Amino acid sequence: MDATQQHMLDAYRAAQTGAGAPPLPAAGTVRTAREIQQWHRFQAVVTDPADRLPGRARRAARAVAAFLAGYLGPRRPLPPPTPTPAAPPPTPTTDH
Repeated sequence: MDATQQHMLDAYRAAQTGAGAPPLPAAGTVRTAREIQQWHRFQAVVTDPADRLPGRARRAARAVAAFLAGYLGPRRPLPPPTPTPAAPPPTPTTDH
């Protein structure tokens, strides 16, 4: 059941019991995103620049590690060597 179907079911139940309609799905998403953005801006203002540098360096190191992991791929062990077949024994020759 997706969010729209759940909302329709909740609205039906609310209408049957005489309760108020539930809020629409994702009604607070934009407000929440703005609050998170505002919080990050606030933290950027009140955080000492010396304290921000390790975070940037850490993020850069993680980005480089993720790039290298994707570029190099997962490490797999080499397959075991296959034995080479032995040469057949020489056939005896008769000289006439």
